[in-house]
Amino acid sequence: MPASRIGAVTQASPPTEAKSSESYDLNTESVASPESISPCAITPSPGLRKSKRLTVLHDNQVKPVNAAVAVSHGQKRKRGEEKGEAVIESPTKPKFTRRGDCSKEADSSMIYSKIEETSEERKEKDNEIEKTIHQIPQRRSKEIKVEEEISENEATTVVRAKGSDIKTEKKVNSEGTKKIKKKRRTKEEKEADAMPLAARTNGLRMFVGAHVSGAKGVQNSVTNAVHIGGNAFAMFLKSQRKWENPPLQDDHCQQFRHNCGQHSYDKSRHILPHGSYLVNLAQEDTEKAAQAYNAFLDDLKRCEALSIALYNFHPGWTGSAPRSSAISRIASALNRAHAASHTVVPVLEAMAGSGNVIGSTFEDLRDIIDLVENKARIGVCIDTCHIFAAGYDLRSPEAFRGTMQKFDDVVGLKFLKALHINDSKAPLASHRDLHQNIGLGFLGLRAFHNVMNEKRFEDLPLILETPIDHKDENGKAIEDRSVWTKEIKMLEKLIGMDADGEEFKDMEKELSSKGADDRKMFADAFDKKKLKEKKAAEKGQARLNFGPKE
Repeated sequence: MPASRIGAVTQASPPTEAKSSESYDLNTESVASPESISPCAITPSPGLRKSKRLTVLHDNQVKPVNAAVAVSHGQKRKRGEEKGEAVIESPTKPKFTRRGDCSKEADSSMIYSKIEETSEERKEKDNEIEKTIHQIPQRRSKEIKVEEEISENEATTVVRAKGSDIKTEKKVNSEGTKKIKKKRRTKEEKEADAMPLAARTNGLRMFVGAHVSGAKGVQNSVTNAVHIGGNAFAMFLKSQRKWENPPLQDDHCQQFRHNCGQHSYDKSRHILPHGSYLVNLAQEDTEKAAQAYNAFLDDLKRCEALSIALYNFHPGWTGSAPRSSAISRIASALNRAHAASHTVVPVLEAMAGSGNVIGSTFEDLRDIIDLVENKARIGVCIDTCHIFAAGYDLRSPEAFRGTMQKFDDVVGLKFLKALHINDSKAPLASHRDLHQNIGLGFLGLRAFHNVMNEKRFEDLPLILETPIDHKDENGKAIEDRSVWTKEIKMLEKLIGMDADGEEFKDMEKELSSKGADDRKMFADAFDKKKLKEKKAAEKGQARLNFGPKE
C-alpha cells in the first residue's frame, strides 16, 4: 500500500534477515534488543482492536497508531494464540513473530524469524485493506459518488451536483484517457447561481409557477421558486422512486416555513406538493394496498408539518379489477386518511387515460368524490395536457367554455383547487401523457390565453410541468430553468392581451413554427396507431361474422 493511504505514519522496510541480537528500525523507533521486550507487553489490548494498530517501542510500551487500513486485531490475536505466538505487527507488510510461550519465564534468546508472504497472499491482504479504506472515510465515499455520476455522463465537460460547491472538469486527451479535475466554485459563481433569473410579478390574481426541486432539503424548494420568478410552486416531499424515506428534519421544516413567510408564499393556497408515482390507492392486493396507503398518509403528515394545505396525487389504476371497485377502494383510502390527519386537502389529478388509469374522465373524478365523506377535504387538479389527451378540447374560446361547463356540470367547479399548465405533444384524444412547452404543441398558445383570462382560475396555483432539458453540442441533456422563467412571464403577459391583436398573433405564429416538426412527427405516429387499431378491429369483426379461417 502507498504510504499516503496510512496518513502521517512513516514506513521503514525491515532488514531482509532477522537477527537475534541486533536492533531493528520499526516505524522510526528502535528496539534495543529482543531480550529487553516483555513478550506479554506486546499482546494487543482488546479495547484497541477496532481501529488501532500497535508498534513496539524501546521502553516496552505499546504505541497506538492510526489504523484505517489495518486488518482486524482480533483475527491477528487469534492466529497468534493458536500458535502460541506473540505477534508484533510493523507498519510494513513483512511480519515478525516471537516463537515460544508468551510467559514471563520465556527464554530471552528467542529468535525472531520473518514470515514470508507469497504474492497471492499480499494481493489478498491488499484487497482487504482497500475495502477497509472505502468503508471508513465519509468524505471519500462522497467523492466516489461524484466519479460514478461522471462516468454516466461521459459527454459532460463540467459537472456539479445540485447543492454542491465542487465543480468537476473532465478532459479527454488524444489517447482517449480521461483526466478528472475537481475544484471548488468561486464566491462569484455561487452568487450568480443564487440570483433570480427574473423578479416575481406582484399584484396579479393569477399565481403561476413550476414544479421545482426540493433536493438537499424541502426548504430549498422555496428559493428555487424565487429563482425562476414563480408566484406558486410544486415539489416532491420525498423521493418518488422508493417506498422508504427518512423523515423530515425539524430544522428543514422550520426553515421552509420561514422562507415562505420571507418571500410571501401562501402555504395554504399556492403550494401544491406532488405525490409519489408509486402510490396506487386502487390497489387490490392487501399487502400492496397497505404499503400504498402508508406512503400516502406519510405525505399528508409531511404537509401538515410544513403547514401546507393542498396535496396533489394520481388517483391510481384498476389492474385486473372492475373500475367501480377500484374507485371504491380509492375513496375508502381517502376516508381513512382524513380520519388519520387534520387539515390537508388531497387533490385528485385529472389523467390522460392511457391503459387502465383512473381519472381520465370527469365521471371518474365525480364518482370518487361522491364516496368521500368529508367533501370539504377533497379537490381536483386539471392538467391541461392530460384532459386534452383524454378528449376535452381547450383550444378555441368556444371549446374552452364547453369543457369548463361540462366539468362544472359533472364534477363541480367548487372542487377545482389547482391546474397543471402544459402543452401536449400528442393530438386531441390521443390518451398519451406527453408534455410540451407552452405554444409548441397541439394545444397552442390560444388555449393558454383562454386559461390565463379565466376569472374562475384566479387565486389558484397554476403549475408548469413543461420540459426544461435541452441538448448541448455533445448531445448531452442539460437542465435549463430559464425555460420556466420565460414561460411564466409569457403566461402572465397573456392576461388581458387582445387575442386578435398583432402582438398575440406574432407570438402564436413564432411558437407554432418552432414546434411544427414535433407536431408532425407525433401526428404521423398517432395516425399510424389509429390505422393499425382500425384494421385490427375490422379483422376481429370479420372473424366474428364468418368464423376463423380454415
